[in-house]
Amino acid sequence: VARHARRAPRRPVPAPLANFHALPDAGFVRLPVVSALFGISVATVWNWAKKGDLPTPVKLGPHITAWRVGDLRKKLRELGGVAT
Repeated sequence: VARHARRAPRRPVPAPLANFHALPDAGFVRLPVVSALFGISVATVWNWAKKGDLPTPVKLGPHITAWRVGDLRKKLRELGGVAT
């Protein structure tokens, strides 16, 4: 008798990630998009940013932190990823 493991439901792709190629370099994206772009966990995003392995995030408000799209594209190019 074959048993099938339950799969976790797929989360929808955040719109900024799906349309990353169309965002202006001066635009901003939030943490879930950065995590998905680099294929790393949220904790790793913060660790890499702290170590300087990712661009420095920008505080847009008291509880809002984001990354500049242009900075992320540059980093993706450095890592050999697609940065359109």
